[in-house]
Amino acid sequence: MWHVPQMAAILWDFGRRTPWLPRVRPYRTDLRVMTRITRAGWVRVLHDARGPAAFIARDGARIHALYVHPRAQGRGLGRTLLDDAKHAAPRLELWVAEANREARAFYDAQGFAEGQRSDGTGNDERLPDIQMIWQDERCAP
Repeated sequence: MWHVPQMAAILWDFGRRTPWLPRVRPYRTDLRVMTRITRAGWVRVLHDARGPAAFIARDGARIHALYVHPRAQGRGLGRTLLDDAKHAAPRLELWVAEANREARAFYDAQGFAEGQRSDGTGNDERLPDIQMIWQDERCAP
């Protein structure tokens, strides 16, 4: 639980650096949600010499969050977290903001394919988003 504030800081840093992403929740709410999902066992955190550097929040096949601290980007931490999730589940899905071109390219490079699109009514930010799906080829019908 000690890493929850550092995870939140990674999330908030992304929000500050992303002009198209509106701030829709109070910081306290983010901390409560991070605490809850950590207690539920959904979170895996990778550390570097300076502390938490990346985290994934996954409930079964559903990835709710994957963030890498700016100081650690480009070192394969996001790919490592995603590979771990792929080994744990034969199918993964997530929703990514349509405007988040970098994340979309990352997931595409990791073998995810577009499932469907929405107008954003199902997410807190009300931004159009895209469902991305990965299916283990060994388990595909």
